[in-house]
Amino acid sequence: MSRFDITQTNIAVERLLETTTNPRHHWLLQAYNRHRYLEMAGRWKDIFAPEMTVEHPVYHFNVFGINTVLEGAEAVQAVYEEWSRTAQCVFYATDEKLAVGDNMIVSTATIYQQTPGRLLVEAGAPVDPQSHYLVANVEHMIWPYDDEGRLVGEDVWEVDEAQRQIIPLDPSEVLTVEQSSQLLDPLIKPLPPRPF
Repeated sequence: MSRFDITQTNIAVERLLETTTNPRHHWLLQAYNRHRYLEMAGRWKDIFAPEMTVEHPVYHFNVFGINTVLEGAEAVQAVYEEWSRTAQCVFYATDEKLAVGDNMIVSTATIYQQTPGRLLVEAGAPVDPQSHYLVANVEHMIWPYDDEGRLVGEDVWEVDEAQRQIIPLDPSEVLTVEQSSQLLDPLIKPLPPRPF
């Protein structure tokens, strides 16, 4: 039995949904909620539905001391595909604090991303390449949206490298993408008609 429950990853989003009365903000939170669940379930292709994401998203990552810019759907999709292939799409968020505005969602959380040891070894970490780990760090995220409520991109950065942890996982705690999808499918809701 895992110490981590992937079905609780979006608990802060769901709590904010319960108290958000602005129709536009509520819809953006629903889109954010759906996006994250789809990503964790390995269903990344659904994220690029025309009502969810612009045709040319731009993602900025500053994590693990590496600045990365992904320009356009093809570049972003390649990362999602790789994360699904390696089960790095499985992640957990704790202590998330969220704010929503007319054209953005802002989040701060501790993110725990499941990562094969061999990939960490390639990045210079002294770990067992045959094992799996959770790479945990405190991240700030800004997700901008256009006037139609479509995701424009993601800006994600690690707040403090010194707080990063690499947590070994027992083999019984490692989730496959298929297991993650089974757990999350009941939580993945279609987006309602846009109220704006």
